[in-house]
Amino acid sequence: MAQFLRGKAAAAGEAALRASAPAPWRRTASASYHHTIQAVPRETAGPRAAARERRHGRVPAVLLTLAGAAPGKGIAHRQLLTADRRQLAEMLKQSPYFLSTPVRLQVRAGERSNAIIHDGTVLPIKVQRYGTGNILNLVMVKADEGTMLKVDLPVEFKGEDACPGLKKGGFLQKIRTSLVYLCPAEHIPPKIEVDLTNLDVGDRVLMHDIPVHPSLKLLSKNETMPVCKILASKPIEPVE
Repeated sequence: MAQFLRGKAAAAGEAALRASAPAPWRRTASASYHHTIQAVPRETAGPRAAARERRHGRVPAVLLTLAGAAPGKGIAHRQLLTADRRQLAEMLKQSPYFLSTPVRLQVRAGERSNAIIHDGTVLPIKVQRYGTGNILNLVMVKADEGTMLKVDLPVEFKGEDACPGLKKGGFLQKIRTSLVYLCPAEHIPPKIEVDLTNLDVGDRVLMHDIPVHPSLKLLSKNETMPVCKILASKPIEPVE
């Protein structure tokens, strides 16, 4: 009897250790921690199920598969997932271009499982947050090589220190903060850079002036619209 009780106690202790140990998808090596989203399948959708996931430190996520190699043909499949909130928050902190950077996605069979049921490249396309900044939802799309994706790319301006127009006291008027391109998944740039090095007062940079990879297609009805201008002085804001 005593031996049975000791065996039962030992089994209970092992079960407690397994329950308290971090899940395999939360023990990822630091080298891949910021480049691989770790997720597990989620069986139920809806507000109550999503709220339950968030209470346990997880983020409800959806993985979309396009119907075809290009956008415009709809969504072929939606897979419900759940990801670790702390890991996603760290990835967002480390990458200012999270929504324009393809990353690796590993989906394990369960929270405490080592079995990987999906391993591929995805593009995060939407992160919804609370007013406090906590992550509410995540939407991703499969970004296999050859897939064409519509991406809203952030615009960054470089060369302000060397810009002749700004050195003369001019003012940089930023008209566009992002541009939408149709990109092959393997050639998605994290950002679009606009070089101001040679701009003088009165100069402007138009959408089609920006050099990008030849496989990228600008999605704009008017490619001659300016992205920025160098004004002689800062515009006076009207008094209401």
